[in-house]
Amino acid sequence: MKGILGRKAGMTQVFTTDGVQIPVTVIEVVPNVVLQKKTVETDGYEAIQLGIEDVKEKNSTKAEVGHAKKANTAAKKFVKEIRGNEMFNYEVGNEVKVDLFAAGEIVDVTGTSKGKGYMGAVYRNNQSLQPRTHGASLVRRAVGSLATIGRNNGIINKGRTMAGHEGHLTVTNQALEVVKVDVENNYMLVKGNVPGPKRGYVVIKSTKKNRAAKQPVTLVDYTAGKEE
Repeated sequence: MKGILGRKAGMTQVFTTDGVQIPVTVIEVVPNVVLQKKTVETDGYEAIQLGIEDVKEKNSTKAEVGHAKKANTAAKKFVKEIRGNEMFNYEVGNEVKVDLFAAGEIVDVTGTSKGKGYMGAVYRNNQSLQPRTHGASLVRRAVGSLATIGRNNGIINKGRTMAGHEGHLTVTNQALEVVKVDVENNYMLVKGNVPGPKRGYVVIKSTKKNRAAKQPVTLVDYTAGKEE
C-alpha cells in the first residue's frame, strides 16, 4: 500500500473537454518527509512514517525534535504511518511528492469529520420526541427513562444512545477517483467529497477495494486562453 499526507483545501468543480461536470475536492499535498522506516525485525511490522508541516523547536518536545533530526528535518505537526513495504524504496529524510499518485487511480481518503459540539439524543441518535400530552415532560427532546428497575436491573448498559459529542470522528471515504495531479503547484483533485473541514489533515492511500484504475479524463484548461 502506498500513501501520502495532505490538507483539504475545499471543493470545486471541473469540466472535461466532452462537457461533463465533475465535483472534486482540492487536496494540498506538500512534499512529505520520511521520518522513519519500520521493519519486522525491529518493530514487528513494516511501515513508513511520514510527516508534514514544520513545528518550531520551542513548541515541540525533545523526543519529537530528536526523532526528526534523524531525518535532518524539523519536528512535524502531522505524522502518520503507511503500512506495508510498497514504499520501502524511500529512505529516511527523502521527500514523497504528490506524483506518487496519477490521474485515474482509485484511492481511500481518511480524515477527521467536522465536530458539531454537544448534541441532544434526537439529533445525534434519531430518537423520537416525547408525546406532547398525557402528562409528558415539558422538555420533549429529553432522553426519557434510562434505568428502569425490572427491565434492565436499574443500570445503564454500555452503548446506550444518549446525548453527547457529535462528530470529530475518524472517517474514511473509499474508492475515490484521482481526477488530476499537479506536481508544480502541489495539489491533487479527487472526485467527490472527503471527510473534514477546510484545512483539515487527510491521509490518501491506495484503495483497499478491488477497483481497477480508470482512464484519465482530459480537463478544460482555462489558463490557455488567458496566456494568449
